Amino acid sequence: MILEDMNATIEENRSHPHLPGLLAAYHLASEAEKGTAVTTVAGLPAVYRAEAEDPAAAFAADTVLLATPAGDGVPGGCVVLKAPREGRPPEIKRLWVAPGARRKGLARALMDEALRRAAASGASAVRLTVWDWRKEPLALYEALGFTTVPSWDPRPGLICLEKRLAPADRIERLAADAVRARAAGLAALLVDAVDGGASVGFLAPLDPAEAAAWWARAAEETAGGVRDVWAARDGHGRLTGAVTLVRTTTANGRHRGEIARLLVHRAARGRGLGRRLLAAAEAHAAATGLTLLVLDTQTGSPAERLYRSAGWTETGTIPDYAADPAGVLRPTTLFHKRLT
Repeated sequence: MILEDMNATIEENRSHPHLPGLLAAYHLASEAEKGTAVTTVAGLPAVYRAEAEDPAAAFAADTVLLATPAGDGVPGGCVVLKAPREGRPPEIKRLWVAPGARRKGLARALMDEALRRAAASGASAVRLTVWDWRKEPLALYEALGFTTVPSWDPRPGLICLEKRLAPADRIERLAADAVRARAAGLAALLVDAVDGGASVGFLAPLDPAEAAAWWARAAEETAGGVRDVWAARDGHGRLTGAVTLVRTTTANGRHRGEIARLLVHRAARGRGLGRRLLAAAEAHAAATGLTLLVLDTQTGSPAERLYRSAGWTETGTIPDYAADPAGVLRPTTLFHKRLT
């Protein structure tokens, strides 16, 4: 999976050819800071040498993320999110940005994605350690909400930090009756999307009754097996997002479906919920025999960036295809994704 933002492209790949070099640089710099400088990977302690020589094996159970600066073709940083072990929270390790790639937001981008993934896994907390002389990383961790906790590592000068995570939003597929029962909340979600500028087929201001009527029709389509609906709720039971998958009913198109109405409430954005909703719909489509998905979205919108980063292929752009919520005609980009 590859994610893009304004500063960097983030990808998960423990076998990336540039990862050994990044980890080697991290460990060599760390040993120098500790006063036990070595000049080659061969001189590193065995555990660190193993990471630099074969990170795919060393981190086989973990998540390894790399960051490439915008406009560059070579990763400039990395971080490892260790899998939870023996009931302990996941731990962030090996945050490193090469000197030539610093001051570009890579460390923050890597940390944000590691924290998002930890929360999405259901972890209630994440932890890390940092040497007390590393002032810049320590400032970053504190800015991200980490606090000092009792040490689990007795090495002198090592600070132990932990950050509590909000429970990840729960995503579930709704039967037709559940869509009807939650029509008011789903309608409010649609109104919020339109008010926030999302081009999802309506003009602003959207009448809640019109939004509710759309979901009533969606419930009937769900009952008829034409549309699948997923909804997300936070830890307080509030609806935070939704997405639907529409199945093609023509005889020659039953292999195909369309992603429609991907919605994330403005108060719930920035924690990867849209990506999780999209992934849920994609997984269900593949599991139920669909081999091709299509969608369209306003060109230049945040949704377009999401689809690109989630592996969707641009098919083309149509000028003046649809009006945005303010009534201005905008171009639309068509996307497709093969599921086989």
